[in-house]
Amino acid sequence: MPARSAAAADACTESVPFASGMEGYRGFRVPAVIEARGGGEVGGPDALVAFAEGRVRSLADDGDIDVVARRSLDGGCTWGPLRVVADAGRDTIGNPSPVLDPATGRIVLLSCRNAHGVMGDRRVFVQHSDDGGITFSPPREITEQVKPEHWNWYGTGPGHALALRHGPRPGRLLVPANHSYRTAAGTHRSGAHALYSDDGGETWHTGYVAQPLDEDLRLEENALAELPSGVIYSNVRNQSGTSTASRADARLEPGGTALSSPYRPQPHLTGPVVHGGVLWVEPRPPLPPLLVFSGPADPEARRAMTLRLSFDQGSTWQEGPRLTAGPAAYSDLVQLDRDTVGVLYEKGAESPYETLTFTRVPTAALIR
Repeated sequence: MPARSAAAADACTESVPFASGMEGYRGFRVPAVIEARGGGEVGGPDALVAFAEGRVRSLADDGDIDVVARRSLDGGCTWGPLRVVADAGRDTIGNPSPVLDPATGRIVLLSCRNAHGVMGDRRVFVQHSDDGGITFSPPREITEQVKPEHWNWYGTGPGHALALRHGPRPGRLLVPANHSYRTAAGTHRSGAHALYSDDGGETWHTGYVAQPLDEDLRLEENALAELPSGVIYSNVRNQSGTSTASRADARLEPGGTALSSPYRPQPHLTGPVVHGGVLWVEPRPPLPPLLVFSGPADPEARRAMTLRLSFDQGSTWQEGPRLTAGPAAYSDLVQLDRDTVGVLYEKGAESPYETLTFTRVPTAALIR
């Protein structure tokens, strides 16, 4: 992959790591992106690693779906070859949720698998890369460690996971997730949870579990951000709850094993029912630190990808930069440096599922 000068990287604003039809895939969905130290080489440049579901024959959520990745050594301006990280044949393996273990520099990747045509009984897997995302170990199943028998659906992420920096468990890997289950009365419910590892991804445990029993909220896809106090902010998709808000949020105790406040509807994050990304961003002073949410802002359709900003750790939100007025859906966020945030999101002209586009946003542009 050719090197790019700092000046050229500063001028780069948008690239397309995944596009429909690439390498024989019908399309790509469910983005996740992290930065890997050293890019797999001692003393080398940091690498961005962008993950997606590569959907082979259709854009449906079920069927022949692989986990794929591409790497960038110039901050997301250009991308290396597409790599198949996990392939389950005709089955589905997806919901990639990566994290960088700060102790070792290892990329740890969680995903879920289900048999072809069977969307319910999902199993959970982990892989790792010790060369900055160039190669990955085979998927190793951890379902029995993290999924109670009465749970049915299970989804890791989507989007990046956390390596905790503050609180009682620095270095803990904390992965956002969601699940469904049947109550004793036979009704179908959904909930949000997390899973965690304190040994770099070797063993896993279930963290907090939230299963609201009222009808306001039906918690689904989950995104996490660690606040400077160690408290974990969770922002989830409200799927078919009676609340008019399409999103809900809550706070977890440091370490991520218990709720410190219940989920509440978050009406200020207007938009359709869709996954959104969250990221704690620390710009170069004197700009203040802030929480950033990425998601479509049109309440009627998956379009108008917009960043929303919170300067009080998620209590209130205000509108930030709009990245596109056209179709857009799932997204993930990464901080490249003190001056730049990256957004990897589903974008197209007629449909949001035509590309996964990467946009570099100056942190100075967040605060208007």
